[in-house]
Amino acid sequence: MQHAHTHHSHTPAGWPMAVRATLHCLTGCAIGEVLGMVIGTALGWGDVSTLVLAIVLAFFFGYALTLRGVLKAGVGLRAGVRVALAADTLSIAVMELVDNGVIAFWPGAMDAGLDSALFWVVLAIALAVAFVVTVPVNKWMIGRGKGHAVVHQYHH
Repeated sequence: MQHAHTHHSHTPAGWPMAVRATLHCLTGCAIGEVLGMVIGTALGWGDVSTLVLAIVLAFFFGYALTLRGVLKAGVGLRAGVRVALAADTLSIAVMELVDNGVIAFWPGAMDAGLDSALFWVVLAIALAVAFVVTVPVNKWMIGRGKGHAVVHQYHH
């Protein structure tokens, strides 16, 4: 019984690592989404164009945050990009699908401007729902040696 506990404590597949990986993903997604919404709104773009920009920027910032940490660990750029793509693609995709789905289907959210409390409240709720849905996805990937389990090896 003691041996099983010891083995489990060294496995990066636990819920705490999944929560950390998802918080990391949430940070990149939130930066990208807010920046995309601000830029799209400032340029007077429509909902679809603004949403596409926000999603592209969410992926960009999600990957960039992972890449920053991996490069800091001494991994080359090409290998670092591969690690970031492998670690974050599914996580960011799930998060973006869920949070943009919440925003798209929330009555009035897509028409709310940046100066509207409705916009910010729905965005916060959407990101929170996306976080809750994405944590088990990350745990599943980490448990199979994928996702942030790949990144984890560079943090030691």
